[in-house]
Amino acid sequence: MAEFSKDYTNILFILTDDQGVWAAGCYGNEEIRTPNIDSLAASGTRMENFFCATPVCSPSRATLLTGRLPSQHGIHDWIMEGNVGPGSIRYLEGEIAYTDILARHGYICGLSGKWHLGDSQIPQHGFTDWYVHQTGGGDYNQPPMVREGQCVVENGYVTTLITEEAMRFLQDYAGRKVPFYLAVHFTAPHSPWTGHPEEIVRSYDRCPFKSCPQEPRHPWAISLTDQCLGNREMLQGYFAAVTAMDQQVGRLLSLLTDLGLREKTLVIFMSDNGFSCGHHGFWGKGNGTIPWNMYENSVKVPAIFSQPGKIPQGRVLRQLLSAYDVMPTLLDWLELPVPYERSLPGRSFRSLLVGEEERFREEVVVYDEYGPVRMLRTEEWKYVHRHPWGPHELYHLIDDPDERKNLSGQSRFKDIERKLRQQLEEWFQQYVVPARDGRRYIQVQPGQVRKMSE
Repeated sequence: MAEFSKDYTNILFILTDDQGVWAAGCYGNEEIRTPNIDSLAASGTRMENFFCATPVCSPSRATLLTGRLPSQHGIHDWIMEGNVGPGSIRYLEGEIAYTDILARHGYICGLSGKWHLGDSQIPQHGFTDWYVHQTGGGDYNQPPMVREGQCVVENGYVTTLITEEAMRFLQDYAGRKVPFYLAVHFTAPHSPWTGHPEEIVRSYDRCPFKSCPQEPRHPWAISLTDQCLGNREMLQGYFAAVTAMDQQVGRLLSLLTDLGLREKTLVIFMSDNGFSCGHHGFWGKGNGTIPWNMYENSVKVPAIFSQPGKIPQGRVLRQLLSAYDVMPTLLDWLELPVPYERSLPGRSFRSLLVGEEERFREEVVVYDEYGPVRMLRTEEWKYVHRHPWGPHELYHLIDDPDERKNLSGQSRFKDIERKLRQQLEEWFQQYVVPARDGRRYIQVQPGQVRKMSE
């Protein structure tokens, strides 16, 4: 393996599953215990307003990797079929991930944990070290994993297993003069909220869970809410899943320091989508209601970037940032080419990370989509449009940050609603691949079962 002569930067990307933006101490939650995540935030920069591209796992992860919208890459929902076996589907085939570009420039790319973008048995998109969950989630003990291309059932707690495989990767490559990208994709704190370390679960016995108000049942809530709303066991399980995961984050960061790699490594901590544990009267994310929702708890995620000596410590960025900005940012950080010819909707926020205060966009707006549901979010307004028939939503976030009063359809707001709708339509029109247009993805069953055509 050739040695690199220049001063290179490694990347450790820790991605959690269904972690609400409220579910960390550094985001103001005084009940949940996340000392290692909090310490990471103190060592770098925390994003106050970071949005996933889609409030459900697979399309959100696809956008992180490719920088493209679901209506470009074609993944609009969680992957239900095509994960393992002879019927496996490579949902991102033909796309360019930033890991493809890293691999072309000499990076060793490893993944430990959740893939959930189809064909879990074969390493793809520049990855060579590959230890992944067969489907994407399930029971936390004795999980079905893929090791060296073989489907196996592992013995142990999946959060710990993912960490230990990642630690082996770090130890293997620590002494080699070659940069690495290591993705650690925990399944925590995704359901089920049982099977977690009992001592951690019990440690929340007396927690009042004021951070998770069990509000009256939302009229659109799915059956998950009926199982969980007002259920302390589920709340304890969710909090325990986060705290158990936080402990493993601490192990990874300690090893990185012990190996002398901390200053040479950009550490990113993020969740794939948000989550509500009783907030707004439902349990879940974007698909926690029917029709699908774009509430703040569904679309906002924790996001932390840390590299000592490169990123200022203890800063909080309040600009509106999106998952589709991640690909150009990482490549810009590493001084590698950004494939803008792929019609990328995002742009690099590297200047914000290094403390160069500037207006990130001419107009501060982020966009989301989930199948036929699309959202425009400014600092003042949120507009949600559901193709083809609605219902639509309009919230004035300055006066109504909790999204309690839907102003859509009210005559006094018709001009602002019309303007936002036009802006939403014009923005998506720039990027949509017609055959993969989310407006064609009509919700008839849970999960995506096939790849959308070119």
